[in-house]
Amino acid sequence: MPADHGGGDQLTATALVTGASSGIGEATARLLAAGGTHVLLHGRDRDRLAALAGELGGTVLDADLADPEAAGKLAERALAVTGRVDVLVNNAGLGWAGPLPELPAEHLARLVAVNLTAPLELTRALLPGMLARGCGRIVFVTSIAGRTGVAGEAVYAATKSGLDAFADSLRFELHGTDVTVGVVVPGVVRTAFFERRGRPYARTTPRPVSAQRVAAAVVRATAKPGDYYVPRWLRVPVALRGAVPGAYRALAARFGAES
Repeated sequence: MPADHGGGDQLTATALVTGASSGIGEATARLLAAGGTHVLLHGRDRDRLAALAGELGGTVLDADLADPEAAGKLAERALAVTGRVDVLVNNAGLGWAGPLPELPAEHLARLVAVNLTAPLELTRALLPGMLARGCGRIVFVTSIAGRTGVAGEAVYAATKSGLDAFADSLRFELHGTDVTVGVVVPGVVRTAFFERRGRPYARTTPRPVSAQRVAAAVVRATAKPGDYYVPRWLRVPVALRGAVPGAYRALAARFGAES
């Protein structure tokens, strides 16, 4: 993904992908690297990141985004590598499933920090450079839970809904600039996310999609900003909720809105 930085010079673009040690983040990093982008690989598992960096020629930037100072420091480290970040993929996220009263306070804080606060901080830190260069791509990986609500995942859904609102507001703010915002809204994805959240995915429908399929949407969002649902039919319940919220809630309560 070559970038033009003044005078028509073509330079290799740099992308920071958070949560790149597995799942959607890893798949996204692979696709970006295959297109010629230098990928800055963020995650908590340094060994997995190092192995991936060895394959892709990327750079390891391990950090725990639950740390209040981690996002700011990650942005500084990313800029120190090549002096700029052309593409920011806010993908890192945590989940938790169960009744709200059973959610430990410390885990609630981690969910908010990693899923919501860190993307906001990273975007705030890296946006000035994009605006100064007159070019930038920001992509947020949200969730269908943030657009429809999910029983047993109230805090997770709230963090993703907040990310959606931030992305929309940022689009309005950046109108007329050459910095774009894309949002990818996955449903159930075949990754270790469900194991890590404490409850495996047990439903027969909808079927989980591959991380590679979501990653392809992320890369498309860098080229053509917009909202990308994976799979596309997820637009239907979102549209129903917006058009007839009462009917949607009645159906969700009757047939279940848990994952």
